[in-house]
Parts: sequence; structure tokens; C-alpha cells
Amino acid sequence: MAVRSGLWPAFLGIVLAAWLRGSGAQQSATVANPVPGSNPDLLPHFLVEPEDVYIVKNKPVLLVCKAMPATQIFFKCNGEWVRQVDHAIERSTDGSSGLPAMEVRINVSRQQVEKVFGLEEYWCQCVAWSSSGTTKSQKAYIRIAYLRKNFEQEPLAKEVSLEQGIVLPCRPPEGIPPAEVEWLRNEDLVDPSLDPNVYITREHSLVVRQARLADTANYTCVAKNIVARRRSASAAVIVYVDGSWSPWSKWSACGLDCTHWRSRECSDPAPRNGGEECRGTDLDTRNCTSDLCVHTASGPEDVALYVGLIAVAVCLLLLLLVLILVYCRKKEGLDSDVADSSILTSGFQPVSIKPSKADNPHLLTIQPDLSTTTTTYQGSLCPRQDGPSPKFQLTNGHLLSPLGGGRHTLHHSSPTSEAEDFVSRLSTQNYFRSLPRGSSNMAYGTFNFLGGRLMIPNTGISLLIPPDAIPRGKIYEIYLTLHKPEDVRLPLAGCQTLLSPIVSCGPPGVLLTRPVILAMDHCGEPSPESWSLHLKKQSCEGSWEDVLHLGEEAPSHLYYCQLEAGTCYVFTEQLGRFALVGEALSVAAAKRLKLLLFAPVACTSLEYNIRVYCLHDTHDALKEVVQLEKQLGGQLIQEPRILHFKDSYHNLRLSIHDVPSSLWKSKLLVSYQEIPFYHIWNGTQQYLHCTFTLERVSPSTSDLACKVWVWQVEGDGQSFNINFNITKDTRFAELLALESEGGVPALVGPSAFKIPFLIRQKIITSLDPPCSRGADWRTLAQKLHLDSHLSFFASKPSPTAMILNLWEARHFPNGNLSQLAAAVAGLGQPDAGLFTVSEAEC
Repeated sequence: MAVRSGLWPAFLGIVLAAWLRGSGAQQSATVANPVPGSNPDLLPHFLVEPEDVYIVKNKPVLLVCKAMPATQIFFKCNGEWVRQVDHAIERSTDGSSGLPAMEVRINVSRQQVEKVFGLEEYWCQCVAWSSSGTTKSQKAYIRIAYLRKNFEQEPLAKEVSLEQGIVLPCRPPEGIPPAEVEWLRNEDLVDPSLDPNVYITREHSLVVRQARLADTANYTCVAKNIVARRRSASAAVIVYVDGSWSPWSKWSACGLDCTHWRSRECSDPAPRNGGEECRGTDLDTRNCTSDLCVHTASGPEDVALYVGLIAVAVCLLLLLLVLILVYCRKKEGLDSDVADSSILTSGFQPVSIKPSKADNPHLLTIQPDLSTTTTTYQGSLCPRQDGPSPKFQLTNGHLLSPLGGGRHTLHHSSPTSEAEDFVSRLSTQNYFRSLPRGSSNMAYGTFNFLGGRLMIPNTGISLLIPPDAIPRGKIYEIYLTLHKPEDVRLPLAGCQTLLSPIVSCGPPGVLLTRPVILAMDHCGEPSPESWSLHLKKQSCEGSWEDVLHLGEEAPSHLYYCQLEAGTCYVFTEQLGRFALVGEALSVAAAKRLKLLLFAPVACTSLEYNIRVYCLHDTHDALKEVVQLEKQLGGQLIQEPRILHFKDSYHNLRLSIHDVPSSLWKSKLLVSYQEIPFYHIWNGTQQYLHCTFTLERVSPSTSDLACKVWVWQVEGDGQSFNINFNITKDTRFAELLALESEGGVPALVGPSAFKIPFLIRQKIITSLDPPCSRGADWRTLAQKLHLDSHLSFFASKPSPTAMILNLWEARHFPNGNLSQLAAAVAGLGQPDAGLFTVSEAEC
């Protein structure tokens, strides 16, 4: 029956209503809906159905449907009918059956898919009609293809011995469709089908079963899909061969000196590619037997020779004995302890801080303590190892490389007056080479039993050295340094994440008689139900060990930690390299991210970039970005915000909205940008950010108003309302002005402490002994809200000293000494003048 074109909407509405009533739920396969009483053989069947397709860049995709017999075919996308004018229709008649056939095409653009991108997948389906009913095709899914730039894991350089296995991991960038991975060896494709010694795992790692010399090369992981091709950083693999001796040669004939010899060579095999040389000698000599030796010592010349040799040996022995005696007497004179009590009676006088030089404002000059006897400390920093020394990879950033003879000398002479001398002495030691040389990430000073403090300005990192932590008679040169995560490889497993900066204090191996306190920021939201927190320390061999499980500390342990909202205070009697690591116990575990928006101070082109940084909420991370933006000429354009990022495996998304199209044009091709979950949760990648590029319609445009959204999928989010003039608005610039933390990085002696030395000693003497009325150190700990650490304090020789040390670490330099005095005075001690010091005493 023919239907006039004017009646088409009504006809289509009736047919669609009937079809919808009988169609039920949408199906992904072909579904037929016959009209009751009709011939089922005349139902439409599809000759061509739409197939899944990817949109590459901005190019639209074509979907095609063809059915027979068919009087009408229409597309339906994501539950909505496509307009009739968007269909390209081609009608025909089958030559053999005479049945009508139709072919329909539609184009799908990137903008159509982006409207629902992230909410659900975009799909299209075609429906064909005939006089016997309707038939629906399978669903075709249309996805926007992309390939991120950064690899989630890149291969690392390795040094392996001959015939050892090699595993080079590679996790390609996130992409749709998923990237295919191939490997290059010196730019040549690695084909496992041609080399049975290599294979590629399902996780894309390249495995060499047994390393050969020919496997020494640069390896590159390549990821590609229909959008792009990405290359990882190349990893240099060196296959080395340790040398081995050839067999000994035959003994030579006996010589005039009644000896004969034999030799061997380091050539079986010879060392290759940096392998170790052979150990031992290549020449062996020994006396001939009496039968072989035909030359005997005879004559007066030989007798005189032997007598002369004996006389020389006796003289050398006597000289050696004299030298040993002199050394022992000098050593006895140097082992005496500090005997001059004038330091205690002079209060604040034993040390002073001189003004630093103009060209070196960070240098600290310390007056020598003439009352302290100078001594030399020699101690083994690492356990001695027998046998061949292990091969270390330089890229692992070990805290200590093997030193000469496995020992290290600390020169405890009078302190030098120039800090450059300190660096020059340390720089000759191997372990110092892995430390940052920049003054902004390092502090150092010379300390004695009076203690002191080291601080790295604007990082929240400090080291408190309490009085008597350094033995009397010793003077230590101590450093404190902040490491960039990419410079020190900290292995993390499972759900572990780095929550704090990686900090070193040293040198390791020095003798401490009291715990020092290392303070550093962290970005965790501590909760016993959500986190398992561990303090990690790097050993002398370079491996990382869990030295403390927070919440399960033993009072007598070498390490202890006071964890607060944004800072942790670590008590330690051993210096070294530390980091705080958290392991998520549930999806509620969260890290604090600080969101910062930067843009150029001056814009000379039509393009204008807004950089959105996602950082750990720690002072050191903020300092690094502020310094970077100063170099880039950037300024802060909004107040920083905090976002709680959860362990939900969901990515972080960033988008820009409400850009006035009459003044600005966004060059973003997608509706939002993403930072992968792993990049944030791992915690070892710096400067994580996304850039939104806007283009001014006219050079005279200076006012910008828009919104920037940052959110974790199914999690917390923040919104920034930007409204400012890009040429003259600097109202947020002062928000990130780096503040000075107590001035100089090193403070020595009483100037490093808020509590005067003599008052501190009186408090300790009064509160350490137990008191039946409760007026002792336990009550002081309760007043300072430290009563959860009573067992730890009680395990130390002076519990009161531990409490005061922690108070100093928490409240310097802005601590309220009056509040502490009120807490001490409120303990009800009978002597009202106990905590006052006379003018003569000070």
C-alpha cells in the first residue's frame, strides 16, 4: 500500500508505537518483531549491519545498514531517533527475488559522542520495516580513540652477568583502543619468532631467558594504536663478563736465586663490558728443591749480604716500636672527656653564629668550642662482606656506596669557620655523591653535646639534635637533605603509596646517646581503619626496610613516631634515609592533594595557558612548583584548594567551562583531561599537571571569566571560578610568598631551643623522679596531650627530656613558652622558684 509523503509522520508514529510496545528491552543482537498473522519469511533481514568503530581525531565515522525486504530503515542512537534528513538512503530491487532492498548511511561526529562521553557508551542501531514487521540490527559502539603520552611504567637500565635472565617491564600509556606493544633493540624490531631466547609477556614485559654479549643494547618499548605511536625512554642493558684465570703454565727451570715460577692469564674468559678482573696474582714463585738448586750460598760476599739485611730489619723493627709507643701516648691524651664546666655556667655563651658572607647567605660560621677535647671517631658504616663485592646500579641511588676498606672517618677537630670546607670534605666520600648539591634542598652544620637544629627552609623538614645526644668530647658534622623522588628508587608494592618526602640525615654510623627527632610533612589522612603506615629506612646495601609499623611500636625500639594531622616526628638513634609509606586497607583511604592554578604573568601572544597542578599537600612539593613557576614566568590566579584523593582506582579529571566564545576560544579537543590514578597514587611523580590552552579572539582581550573543575571519578571534587584581568591582576601572587622558617638552616647550642638550658635541666631534675601526688613527667605528658606515648617515654633514661624534646620539635620557632611554663607550674611542685633562673645563672 502506498503512503503519501504528507502522511509519513503519522504512519511512522503508528508503526513506531507498535514496534516499541512489542520490542521490550534493547538488545545488542539482531531482533525480529513480526506482525501477527503475517508471513515471517517476508520479515527484513540485514545484509549489512553497523559495526563498532573508533573516531580518530575530528574525522566523522560512517555507519551503514542494508536490509531486504525493507520499505524503511532508520537509525536510533543512544535511545533517540536520528533525524530523517541525516539519512542517506539508496533503494534497489533484488534481481532474483524481486523484493525491495534499502541501504542507509549516517555520519557520527566527535561532538555527538562527546555529549554523552563519560556518562555511558555511545551506540547506534538501525531498525528495518516491511509489511510483515520490524527487525533491529545489532548495536554498534562508537568510541573516541586516543593514546596518552606518558607510559605508566618504562623500562629501566640494567647491568647483568652473562647467562643471567633479563626482565624489562613496560606498561603502555592508557588508550582506546588499547595500545599494541613492540620492542626495539638498537632501533631494530625484536621478533620473538626469530629469536627463541626472547619473548614478550602478556603484561608487555620483554624477557631474555639467558643474557648474551649480543644482548648489550639500548631497548625501547613502543606503544601504538590507530591514533598515535609512543616511544618510552630507552633503557641501556649491559651484559658483562667477569674474568676467570687460565690454567697455570708449567714451572720454569730453577734460576740462579734458587727459585722457579709459573704464570697464568685472566683470559678464560677475559673480563668484558665492565666485568670484574680476576682476583689473585698472575705469577707464582717458590724455592726450588735441593735437587734442582745447584747454586748454594757460599763465600764471604754472601755472608756479608745476609748480615746487612738482618741489621736493616732490626733497625726497622725498633723504629716501628717507637712510633707505636708515641701514637698510644697521644691517643691516651685525646680520649679525655669534656672537663670544663664553664659551658654550663656560661649559659648561652659556648657557641655563636656569625653573619654569613654576602655571596653565600646560606653558610653558617660556628665558633670552636675550646673547652671540648678533639677526638677522632672511626666506625664501620656498613657490615663488612666477605667475597666479591656486589655490583650496584648507579640508578638505584643507594644511600651508601662501598667505601674504601668499608670504613669511614669523621674528623672531630675544632669546627671550621667556612661551610665550603665542610662540603669539600664530605664530597670526597662516595656516599655524599648521591646527595643533592643545591643549598635549597640541604642543610648542614657542626655540633657538640649542646645539640642544635637543622632545617631545610620552606619544606617542613627539620632535625632536632637534643642536648647530650652527641657524646661529650665528640664534634659531629651532620647534614640533612631532601631527595627528589626520581633520584631515589623507592620500591612500592600493592596498594602502597609514598606519603612523605624522602629525607636523609647523616652521616650514618655515628654514635648517638639520645634519640634525635626528624620532622617531615605527610599528605595522608591517617585513620587506623583505612591505613597501615610504615616508616621505611634504606640500608647500607641500598634495599629499603620497614623499621617501624605505626601503632605497633615497641617502647624499647630504636625508632618511634608521633603522627599528627600533617606532620610526623620520628625519634631515631640511627641516622639514615627515611620515608613514610602508607598501604590502603580500604577504598576510604585518602591522600590530600593541593590544587594550584598558574598562568603567565605577561601574555604577548594570542594563546594563554592555564596550568593546573595536582600536588601532595606538603611544603616541599609546594616549594618545588613555586620555584618552577618563577622560572616559567607564571603567577597564581586562584586560591589553592585541597582535594581528598581516594584509593578507588578512579582517575582524576580536569575540565574547563563557560569560556566566553565571543572573546576566547578553547583549543581543547575533548571535554576533559585525565591524570591516571596510578600516577597520583604512586606518589613518586613530580609536577603532575594539565594545561588548558585558550586563544584570544583579539589582542586587546584582557578579561577572562571561566570555570575549572577538578574531580576524581566517583569521588571528591573542586571548582575554581576564574574572573580576572590577565594583564594587571596580581591579587593572588602574595599567597605563595615563601616564608622564612627561623632564618638560618643551622642553629647550634642554646639558640636552637626555646627552653633555656638551665631551666630545662631544672625541669628534668624535678619531674623525672616518680611522685605519689602525680606531680611528675606523666602529668606533664597528659597536659601536653602526649599521654598515648607514656610507655615510650618511660623506656628512656629521662622521660621528661623526651617530652621537652618533642615539644621543641613541634613548636619551633613560634612555640608559646608561656603555655609550657603554665603547664609545668600547674603540677603543684612545692618549690615556687624551681623554674626560675637568676640573672647570674643566665
